[in-house]
Amino acid sequence: MARWIARLTSLVTGLLLAGNVLAALPDVPDGQFMALCYHDVRDDVIAERDADPYAVSTARLVAWFDWMEANDWQPVSLDQIIAARSGGTPLPDNAVLLTFDDGLASLYTHIFPLLVAYDYPALFALQTGWLETVWNDAEVTYTPQGFAEPTTKTGGSIADTVTYNERPLGPEGFVTPAQIREMHDGGLVEFASHSHDLHRGILGNPQGNKQPAAITRRFDPQTGEYESDAVFRHRIREDLQRSRAMIESLTGRAPRAIVWPYGAHSGEVDAIAAEVGMPWSFSLGGTPLNTPEEETFSRALIVDDPLPLEVATEARPAGEHPVNLPAPQRAVQIDLDYVYDPDPEQTNANLGALLDRIKALEVRTVYLQAFADPDGDGNAAELYFPNRHLPMRADLFNRVAWQLRTRAGVQVYAWMPLLSFDLPDAERKRALSVTRSGPEGEPVLVADADYRRLSPFLPESEQIVGEIYADLGRAASSISGLLIHDDAYLAADEDRTACRSEARWPGTNTPITDCDLPPARKTQALIDFGQAVTQRLTHHVHDSLDFRVARNLYARVVLDPDAEARFAQSLPPFLAAYDETAIMAMPWLDGTELPPDVWLGRLADAVEAQAGGFEDVVFELQARDWRGEGRWVEGETLRDWMEQLMRRGVLNLAYYPDDFLNNRPRFEPTREGISLKAFPHRR
Repeated sequence: MARWIARLTSLVTGLLLAGNVLAALPDVPDGQFMALCYHDVRDDVIAERDADPYAVSTARLVAWFDWMEANDWQPVSLDQIIAARSGGTPLPDNAVLLTFDDGLASLYTHIFPLLVAYDYPALFALQTGWLETVWNDAEVTYTPQGFAEPTTKTGGSIADTVTYNERPLGPEGFVTPAQIREMHDGGLVEFASHSHDLHRGILGNPQGNKQPAAITRRFDPQTGEYESDAVFRHRIREDLQRSRAMIESLTGRAPRAIVWPYGAHSGEVDAIAAEVGMPWSFSLGGTPLNTPEEETFSRALIVDDPLPLEVATEARPAGEHPVNLPAPQRAVQIDLDYVYDPDPEQTNANLGALLDRIKALEVRTVYLQAFADPDGDGNAAELYFPNRHLPMRADLFNRVAWQLRTRAGVQVYAWMPLLSFDLPDAERKRALSVTRSGPEGEPVLVADADYRRLSPFLPESEQIVGEIYADLGRAASSISGLLIHDDAYLAADEDRTACRSEARWPGTNTPITDCDLPPARKTQALIDFGQAVTQRLTHHVHDSLDFRVARNLYARVVLDPDAEARFAQSLPPFLAAYDETAIMAMPWLDGTELPPDVWLGRLADAVEAQAGGFEDVVFELQARDWRGEGRWVEGETLRDWMEQLMRRGVLNLAYYPDDFLNNRPRFEPTREGISLKAFPHRR
């Protein structure tokens, strides 16, 4: 029903704007191609009501082929894309790459005849493990003269099945070796690997969640341990080699492309695929517009048997929409400390309460705490994921992030410190700490009342934090982003550690010749440090999810740019460096004596003046007044602040904290302010 309503809304919008939409229908940009991902094609598909949402009717596929022919859109082959990359013939106008996944029987019975009739090239991705199963591990041997149909081994049966879309599917549902060879010999079809046994979920945490096999370290409940890096990489390499060898034996040509199941891949597994001879990777998600110079190509997943016009609109650039509506950020920053309990049953109950509240709030994103901070001092003494440097309070982050994504339908950003890690080795921590100038100009440690930060100028600090971030990527590969904590600052008299002989500019091996750094250089140093360690994280995460990096910014530096000297933070370089800048729009935390509504208005004016708008800025409001006894802000007050900012033109809103166990701030007014619904319930 929800799918049908969404489709109806889309079609009604198209009808209401018919002339404008058609007139504004974009072409594929010059030098780019649009990649489309299809699965099964059948004559009897019923749009919106079919049991397989990924199936396309033969009539609709023909209509799309006719539309391309009539509008001079040109299907291209992987050969053409690679040639254009190498400086050969450029891609034609409105280039489209057609891809079909899984190796289903309709590749031969429905799709291949249409390709021949229209003379259209395509890329077919074979899941060789399924083929091997339904062929019952048959002896399939390629020779220059051809090869035989699968024959059963002694005592075998050819009636084996696989589970496809939650239903058993036998050999009748898949292509045969002879059909594969015939299509290959026809010259229009190139075969790619869809892996051998990665099109499934494997155990990703102690709580039992199954997650994509290509990017998940398998958890072993018997030993209580995860796959090591070596075991994980061996498993991926062996799988891809097996798939590649089987396709080569069937066609006489080894595949050069890997089409990742579920689109789940990372820089780590892309590198493995390239090592075994498949340098071209195909994913899902994001914009399906690609340039030949890329090595990982995004595809639009074709669902719900779309009309040709609906497919064509996939060619619009990222962020554009036929009705030109922005996609605002709506986020809640969540303390995982509120979910954790020493009793696993209570933890599950707490998680259930969180999921119910987040789903009902109808927000887009959760900034989820990945470190333990029960005393609220902002320093990370423990983490909620396995890692090399700090104790693990509980193996909980992966579980909560996965449940939020799959059950509450939100994006999850890991909320992490950048510098304030309390290393167990006190002496090592002191040796790596941020320092300030003492009475005689000597470096001294900053007071414990401040964040206890590691110096961003020491390679050892960068190594430690980088390894923690990499461990987060391994432990939770399906997160959508990162929120860098507000611990990333340097005061005016910090950091004298940059004067040490072993100090280096963050992210490089460049010595620091003048350690008396002006504020702007300190700001850039923190940005460079963050980018260096974040790269260690993104190497392991799901690359199809359009990973985004946000960073907290103190409001004071927006209201008073001279305050950069006190924090080593500034809005303009943040806008250049990060996907989102989450300004701590918290009047009582800022210490202003102005009424909150006046202060928020001035903050919005200052942001607009410096940023030229509000597109990449998130206004993160406070739901608690930490002065005195730390009272909670009334839900109506929080809502009124949000509505004030939206009237001012602000697009992106968030708030912190949220006590989902005790309904603070109160749900209904908070939802009225934060919900992505166009018309949420009002009083």
